[in-house]
Amino acid sequence: MVRRVAVVGAGVSGLAATKCCLEEGLEPTCFEQSEDIGGLWRYTDQAEDGRASIYRTVFTNSCKEMMCYPDFPFPDDHPNYMHNARLQHYICKYAEHFDLLRHIRFKTLVTKVKKRPDFSVTGQWEVVTQRDGKEETAVFDAVMVCSGHHVYPNLPLTEFPGIQKFKGCYFHSREYKEPEKFRGKKVLVVGLGNSGCDIAVELSAVASQVYLSSRSGSWVMSRVWDNGYPWDMLIITRFRTWLGNILPRALSDWLYVRGMNRFFKHENFGLMPLNRTSRKEPVFNDDLPSRIACGVVVMKPNVKEFRETSVVFQDGTVQDDVDVVVFATGYSYSYPFMEDESIIKSRDNQVTLYKGILPPRLEKPTMAVIGLVQSLGPIIPTSDLQCRWAVKVFQGRQGKPKSVLFSPPRRYGNSTTLQTDYITYMDELASAIGVKPNVLKLLLTDPQLALKVVFGPCSPYQFRLMGPGKWSGARKAILTQWDRTLQ
Repeated sequence: MVRRVAVVGAGVSGLAATKCCLEEGLEPTCFEQSEDIGGLWRYTDQAEDGRASIYRTVFTNSCKEMMCYPDFPFPDDHPNYMHNARLQHYICKYAEHFDLLRHIRFKTLVTKVKKRPDFSVTGQWEVVTQRDGKEETAVFDAVMVCSGHHVYPNLPLTEFPGIQKFKGCYFHSREYKEPEKFRGKKVLVVGLGNSGCDIAVELSAVASQVYLSSRSGSWVMSRVWDNGYPWDMLIITRFRTWLGNILPRALSDWLYVRGMNRFFKHENFGLMPLNRTSRKEPVFNDDLPSRIACGVVVMKPNVKEFRETSVVFQDGTVQDDVDVVVFATGYSYSYPFMEDESIIKSRDNQVTLYKGILPPRLEKPTMAVIGLVQSLGPIIPTSDLQCRWAVKVFQGRQGKPKSVLFSPPRRYGNSTTLQTDYITYMDELASAIGVKPNVLKLLLTDPQLALKVVFGPCSPYQFRLMGPGKWSGARKAILTQWDRTLQ
């Protein structure tokens, strides 16, 4: 029987894991190497080793009604998209509300996680931690890995010939904090992900010129969508997902491209993805098209080579007098505490995880990797549902996991995330643990709610409406979500 669970990391996933364990009567111990919770969302002025790092002006890409913990809505007066400091405040309130802090051991680094000699019988793990230079070993019945995937920068310098000769300064976007010291400089940002676009737009206000280089283009979406409503409340609905699944692929692709081009034509701005119908996660940036239109950000293709003070691009153009290069080339994931890293990660940077959570090669399913799957949906409710599912598996209430190989899509270097459709994935997990909303039953008993569930945003509260772990406030939260959005 699983009782004691080790949770690695106290970010949004680690807190969900701790709470789900408590809900099921397990005893979680959460290890956090820094002195506070929040993980990625806890801003610091300097990038710290082994911790995710954000710049000062990071805002959320999902709105508050879509990205909250499913049984803990944001306060009514919060804006729809939040600055990292406000989100961090919410995370602290969540931990306080559910009394999670007493289960967290701060300033404690997990240095090793290894199977016990009798693992094939007990499924137990030995967890070695370090605090104040002292080492401790403890035995746990299960481990939940919640260490995130924005920690180890992917800086593929071998793909950029001549970078050693370059006389200007260059660094990974993880080191970037604020724009002031780049005033008057010519800056090249490499990488068209969320960080690359945010940094390019922010620097365009102070730099003399910003160039943004992209290997394969990307769809760029605004947070503000039709009639000024949040994009995700209009797009992430059960009805649209159902429609996307029944339409012929060619029609679905055409509608997708048309929807992405509705505000501006991507090819006119040098942003068009090479694979037009690719459903990889779009970039969220409300300002990039206008910055390009104003000429303060200039789009460039992939870099061919660096020279002492200039950069040559694939189309043969040369940019002289470049002072700074910011590599926004993503992250590679690593689990340095795993004695056998192949448990999670296999060759060619592929992740073999059942349902994107369980390493299938284990004799006993007593390890879960939380928050590695990325979809168009927000991470907090995804992690929450993953944790609820994983805890059921630990307790033997789910079938034996089968192996499913996820091959992450390539972006810059090897992308580390497992792409999947949000509602389809959430429903799969929810069905398995008996918490997927039963629309037919709702139509008969509560038609008003049924219509909101099908045609309205697929907000996190839907997964706390019924079944184990249901929350009494879920129905009201769904019926009033637009009021809070407008407020």
